[in-house]
Amino acid sequence: MKRQRRESQEASISFLDVISCGFGAIVLLLVIAKVGDPGALEEAEEALRGTVKEFQQQLFDVRGESVVLNDQLKSRKQQLSELIERVARLKAKLASVDKQATTISLSQARETEQLQLVMQILTEEMERLVGPEFKQQNNLIGGIPVDSDYIIFVIDTSGSMQVAAWERVKKEMINILDIYPDVKGIQVLNDMGQYMFSAYRERWIPDSPKMREEIITTLGNWAPFSNSSPVEGINAAIQTFYKRDRKISIYTLGDDFQGRTIRNVVRAVDKLNRAHLGADRLVRIHAIGFPVHFARGGAPSASAIKFAALMRELSYNNGGTFIGLNSLN
Repeated sequence: MKRQRRESQEASISFLDVISCGFGAIVLLLVIAKVGDPGALEEAEEALRGTVKEFQQQLFDVRGESVVLNDQLKSRKQQLSELIERVARLKAKLASVDKQATTISLSQARETEQLQLVMQILTEEMERLVGPEFKQQNNLIGGIPVDSDYIIFVIDTSGSMQVAAWERVKKEMINILDIYPDVKGIQVLNDMGQYMFSAYRERWIPDSPKMREEIITTLGNWAPFSNSSPVEGINAAIQTFYKRDRKISIYTLGDDFQGRTIRNVVRAVDKLNRAHLGADRLVRIHAIGFPVHFARGGAPSASAIKFAALMRELSYNNGGTFIGLNSLN
């Protein structure tokens, strides 16, 4: 009895094992069949491709943005570099301007001191030469009267003027001619009374743009003898060219006076240029002084002081203006 029960129990267990294995095989076949389903594989592959494509598109977008940002960064760096260079140049220019301003300020201060010294010396010199009756009446620096119909230049052609001031002489002659756009006649003498153009000796040079240009051109090589005294030229100009119906202005250009005294010169010119016992004058006498004999940062020479004193008094007494230049440039 026990043996039959044992055999029946073993048979039941074996059957269960077979059933379990069969069921497991069926499940395995179902799993394998599902995984190997072409439709499922295609769906999975399509989903994967879509995901990969999406990731690729995002990667391309990121790379594009990266390129744009890099270009912008390079552009900003270039702009920054240019701004730094510009700031450096502006700083250099500012430093240069500050230096120039300081130099100009110092130069103006020196010129002001020098002018004050010259004015003091001129006053003392005039008091010594003319006498105690001298009064400081001439304060004219600008405002040249331009009512004349005829112009005569009396130019110091000495070596000092030729070497140091000749280019500035040309400029001043051009400036003077420019304020007289149309005159009836022009003449050019040196301080000794010698004519620039012998063909126009003792007669007027006709005014025209061509003749004005020729005067300036000829001046470049014109160098007759000079004794650095404008007296002879002024006297020759008045005696030769004055007539009652002519309005004449004489412009004397020089740098120094080598004569002994200015008092006799002032009296002689006053006597020659006075129409009658009144204050009327035959011609106007203007003068421009060139600072050739001024030591750098120092006082002018004695001859320069005498020239300034002489021409200042002559121009004042004869209805003109004296201008003392502070530079040869």
